Amino acid sequence: MTQNNLGNALSRLGERESGTARLEDAVAAYRAALEEYTRERVPLDWAMTQNNLGNALSTLGARESGTARLEEAVVAYRAALEERTRERVPLDWAMTQNNLGNALTALGERESSTARLEDAVAAYRAALEELTRDRVPLDWAMTQNNLGNALSALGERESGTARLEEAVVAYRAALEERTRERVPLDWAMTQTNLGTALASLGERESGTARLEEAVAAYRAALEERTRERVPLDWAMTQTNLGTALASLGERESGTARLEEAVAAYRAALEERTRDRVPLDWAMTQNNLGNALWRLGERESGTARLEEAVAAYRAALEERTRDRVPLD
Repeated sequence: MTQNNLGNALSRLGERESGTARLEDAVAAYRAALEEYTRERVPLDWAMTQNNLGNALSTLGARESGTARLEEAVVAYRAALEERTRERVPLDWAMTQNNLGNALTALGERESSTARLEDAVAAYRAALEELTRDRVPLDWAMTQNNLGNALSALGERESGTARLEEAVVAYRAALEERTRERVPLDWAMTQTNLGTALASLGERESGTARLEEAVAAYRAALEERTRERVPLDWAMTQTNLGTALASLGERESGTARLEEAVAAYRAALEERTRDRVPLDWAMTQNNLGNALWRLGERESGTARLEEAVAAYRAALEERTRDRVPLD
């Protein structure tokens, strides 16, 4: 039991630190606990520890480029569900289904097929059968948000818009309980996710309504996702805002939206530095180049095009052929 508790404390520390050492120690503690917390002897404690082990492995997997840890997390969650059944402990079963969905979503984003993402959607929908809005409103909202993420990832890979529409519905549902007053940063995160789904929809539609809604969602998120409070999340949302504004700017004859996009990307680059997040920095430099290039095409001078060239050259310093050949 103490090994399990030690794992919990190490996991929490590991979530707040950038390295992986604490998370590795947490995994070791949970594995030690499972040597005595056996399924035969204490089935529910065994299942709880398997769930906790899955959480630590999932967090590790998110920080590593491979899929081995995420695969192990899925195995641990599936093991937990053998004893953490819906009949016996419905809310624990549902939370483990949600956790399983998170690991499957992370795996699905790294694989070319959609099978894992489909499994993730199924896991979240299962969780929502017990994590109801009446019973546990914030857990229901969290799971709706996660469901939206899996649907959004599926929608990105499909040519239609059905999954993206479902993602928007899930995010809007989440925001009914994940309010700005109650959980401001969670509200802002879901607003950002909603913006991304709306922007993807907007790219596939000829009108500008969805892109306008995406811009509104990102601007809302930035009211709580401030530079002082969460600098990297602020920078990510600024980047996303820039992309939605650039898409709008391409469809409009003026240059106002493109100017706003450039401002958003430049803001993002104040925190998204080359030292801190080299590939994110390079992606934002590339996007900045796109907006400057579009501006340059509409202007008679060459200043914007020169700036676009500089941004692309900067991006190529980290977006190397060896590291990310397609980018």
